[in-house]
Amino acid sequence: MKSFKVSRLLNGCRLFVAKLIFWILLFAQPVVAQPLEIEVLGLFSGAALMRIDGKEKLLKVGGPAYHGIQLVNADSRQAVVEIDGKRSTMLLSDQISSDFAEPGNSTVSVQMNKMGQYITTGSINGHPVRFLVDTGANIVAMNSTTARSIGVDITDGRKMSAATAGGQIRSTQVFLDAVQVGGIVVNNVQAAVLEGEFPQEILLGMSFLRNVKIEENAGLMMLTSQL
Repeated sequence: MKSFKVSRLLNGCRLFVAKLIFWILLFAQPVVAQPLEIEVLGLFSGAALMRIDGKEKLLKVGGPAYHGIQLVNADSRQAVVEIDGKRSTMLLSDQISSDFAEPGNSTVSVQMNKMGQYITTGSINGHPVRFLVDTGANIVAMNSTTARSIGVDITDGRKMSAATAGGQIRSTQVFLDAVQVGGIVVNNVQAAVLEGEFPQEILLGMSFLRNVKIEENAGLMMLTSQL
């Protein structure tokens, strides 16, 4: 009878220990943070209005991070945010997740305007610019006034001439350190700087576009990185 009671006691102890281990393991599991959904609602000089996980928050350059999201730079065209040491350029209405991947297969949507043109914003060597997507242009092209305004140095460039509707004009071939549209970044991009005020918009030509997949449907152009 005594051995039966001891056996029941041992079984009870084993059951208690097993349950204790189960609960210890259950609560010892690491808590995995859910990625935050981030959307740009408004862009200003030095600030950006974001919707972060459903809550609107005004972030300022140089201000404190919010849920690990730091605003690095912002103007009326784009915002640069840093999350866990990774930077991403966002345009108005862009949406990303806080666990976004580095640019590689990023996609940018460009809406056709009333003139049948695809105009988008981006940057050249870190300077915010506006592009006219032009698949008929062999290389990225800009006028000399625009080049000076964004710090493109043509001193050591290759002197050439370019044919335009108004005849031959002098141009200089240069290489841009980085051209970015949305999350798509292409380095060492060949470009032409044309003397005068033509073209009025920076032409986003094939020296950039050959690095992306281009799809067009019903007035919407999709550029997807192939780097």
